[in-house]
Amino acid sequence: MLLFFLCASLAAAEKPQDIRELVSMPEEIQHEILANMRDHLNILNQILIHLANDEMDEAAELAEYKLGMSSMGKGHGGERRKYMPEGMRSFGQNLHRSASRFSRKAEEGDLEQAIKSLSEMTSVCTACHASYRIR
Repeated sequence: MLLFFLCASLAAAEKPQDIRELVSMPEEIQHEILANMRDHLNILNQILIHLANDEMDEAAELAEYKLGMSSMGKGHGGERRKYMPEGMRSFGQNLHRSASRFSRKAEEGDLEQAIKSLSEMTSVCTACHASYRIR
């Protein structure tokens, strides 16, 4: 029995602590944000598929109108933003800007710079998810 408690306490001690900032918001807003992030991930996947098929114009259009600056103001972003700390909002703005940069470079046919901008997009997502969690 003592061995069981010792193993259980060791397992609990090894559990990593989540140090991300907890952002509290209404449940409805949480669901909207999570659905929006899943949509962003799907769009990133579609962009990669277009790039793999040498469809730069399609990738550019998708990025600009679904993730870029042209996508801002659609939906309920304003309602969601009021629950986000400044840093989280800044990550979102940087995602939109880097998506627009990707779009411009893809339209120009500059694959190297387009991929650099695409990596900036995913870096913003990664940094935001490493910094914040919602509940």
